[in-house]
Amino acid sequence: MHLRLTDEQKMVQQTIRKFVEKELMPLENEVLRREREGKPSLPEGKLQELRLKAKEAGFWGINTPEEYGGADLGQMMMALVYMEVSKTFVPFTFGGSADNILYYGNEEQKKKYLLPTINGEKKSCFAMTEPGAGSDTTNIKMTAVKDGNEWVLNGEKTFITGGNEADFVMAIAITDKELHQKTRGREGVTCFIVDRDMGWKSEFIHTMGEWGPAGLVFDNVRVPEENILGELHKGYNLGLEWIGFARWVVGARAVGTAERLLQMAIDYAKERETFGKPIAERQAIQWMIADSAVDIEAARWLVLNAAWTLDQGEDNRHYASMAKLYGANMGNRVVDKVMQIHGGMGYTRELPIERWYREARLWRIYDGTDEIQRLIISRNLLKGHVKLGI
Repeated sequence: MHLRLTDEQKMVQQTIRKFVEKELMPLENEVLRREREGKPSLPEGKLQELRLKAKEAGFWGINTPEEYGGADLGQMMMALVYMEVSKTFVPFTFGGSADNILYYGNEEQKKKYLLPTINGEKKSCFAMTEPGAGSDTTNIKMTAVKDGNEWVLNGEKTFITGGNEADFVMAIAITDKELHQKTRGREGVTCFIVDRDMGWKSEFIHTMGEWGPAGLVFDNVRVPEENILGELHKGYNLGLEWIGFARWVVGARAVGTAERLLQMAIDYAKERETFGKPIAERQAIQWMIADSAVDIEAARWLVLNAAWTLDQGEDNRHYASMAKLYGANMGNRVVDKVMQIHGGMGYTRELPIERWYREARLWRIYDGTDEIQRLIISRNLLKGHVKLGI
């Protein structure tokens, strides 16, 4: 067992850290100002400019296979990257990547959708969640009915990340109602690649955070047979694979954000004085800092274990649920303590703490709620799918 980063991992981590500190953090005040004014976080074209700068530094398609022009750094490296990028709230993602399930496309689909997405020419989104099917993904209602060599899609999707900007969506719909009922939603659903110009509409959903998901409406949207992604009636497994990857990534983001927040609290505690002494000398503050540091470290290793397991080609779903559950709750605990340490200033919009406070609350909901993660973890243990210990 090796609990230290390799030289290569340290090099990537430090390079990303420098990029974040040099290119992203200086934009934070502007992002806060623009958001207070109700404007998009970054001016049009700024994200692409930042992505090209990252590309010049060698970071393009960090987890994209080399055959598609990516760096293919692996999941462990991906976890480290997410931790570093999440130390800022500037909305940035590296270019040159595509949704993991798009790689299941046939050659024609890869040419039409995968490659343009990797190259930044198209934007995608994934749609499984519906108004009546959030945690219970087996309860989806959207249907796809065969009509000649086309499928006609009807229904709604909700809380879809990137749905307002996407050029196409990978949507899950019921294609065999009897099979869907018989298998409790495990089969009888299919994943369709649906271009926006085929007729679906999106609507911005306002939330308590800066994140703005979309509601999607499909009203007799006709999709050609060749736009089925993967196998007919087997789309549920694609959905689980998409969600499974996203889960431990939430934990990685929480670790990076919590590290930055805790450092802010440490710096502030050294400067802020009460009754003639820095509050860093107050036991109440020291304990909040100590508890937060332990929390962060525990979450870090849960995330890295989930990523490492995936790199070994092993099933990491149990560990991914653990990383997501603990990481998301850890992030909420830390941001709350950091706000308390900053007092009234932490509650203002002059500092990003309240922004992160609102964002962190979402971590416990999307890509599987706390309750769903607990259900998965306990079920795995009770049914003997996993064993305690190592």
